[in-house]
Amino acid sequence: MANIVPKYINHEITDADILYEDNHLIAVNKLAGDIVQVDETGDEPLDEKVKKYIAKKYNKPNGAFLGVVHRLDRPVSGVILFAKTSKALDRINKMFKGREMHKTYFAIVRNRPNPEAGNLVHWLVKNSQKNVTKAHDKEVAGSLRSELNYKLVGEHNGYYVIEVDPITGRPHQIRVQLSTLGCPIVGDNKYGYPRGSLRKSICLHARRLQFIHPVKNEPVVIEASLPKDGFWEKFEQWIK
Repeated sequence: MANIVPKYINHEITDADILYEDNHLIAVNKLAGDIVQVDETGDEPLDEKVKKYIAKKYNKPNGAFLGVVHRLDRPVSGVILFAKTSKALDRINKMFKGREMHKTYFAIVRNRPNPEAGNLVHWLVKNSQKNVTKAHDKEVAGSLRSELNYKLVGEHNGYYVIEVDPITGRPHQIRVQLSTLGCPIVGDNKYGYPRGSLRKSICLHARRLQFIHPVKNEPVVIEASLPKDGFWEKFEQWIK
C-alpha cells in the first residue's frame, strides 16, 4: 500500500494568529506545516501571508514591508517574529547575532533523557542537498558550534516533556542535538523517530521569545499557545 502524503492546506492569516504587533514588529503563532519563506514546493510562505494581512488591515494597496529575522523548520510550530520596518529589521538581526533574544522551546520525546538536565555542545554540518544536519562531538571542517540547555519537566503515558533553551540558532539544531542525546522528537523520522506524522508535524513548539524592544527599549515577552491537535493538550500542565 502506497504511503499517503497529506496535501498542504493553505490558510489565511487572521487576528487570531497574531501574538504581538506594534509599528515595528509583528509576531505570529506559526502552524506546523507552514514554510517561513518561499521554497521549491511552491506553497505560499508565511511571510507572504503576513504581508497580505498587514496590507489588508491597514489598507496598503501597494503592499507592506516585512523582514524575516529568524526561521522555524516547516514541521515546527510556535512564535515567529517579523520586522515591519527596515530599522527594526536591522536592529533585530543584530540582536539575534548578539544572542540577545531568549528562546524557549518544548519537545515531546519517547525516551527519558539521561541526564535529565544538562548542556549540549556539538559541531553541526548541514547537507543542503539532503536538508539534513549531522552533529559531531568535535569541531570538523565546515562545522558550526551549537549549544543548548535542556531539562526534563514532565512525563505522561510513556512520553517525556523537555524544555529547551537554545543558546545558538543553527539549522535543525534542537532536532539533531536531542536525537544525539538519544531522544528523537516524536514524529521526526528525519532524526531517528521511527515514524513520521500524518500531519507533517513534529512535537517541537517554540513557546516563548523574550527580548528588549529594539526601538522602544522595553522588555517584550511573546508566548505562543500550543497546537490544538488532541495530543499537545495532554502535556499542558508542564508547559509554562
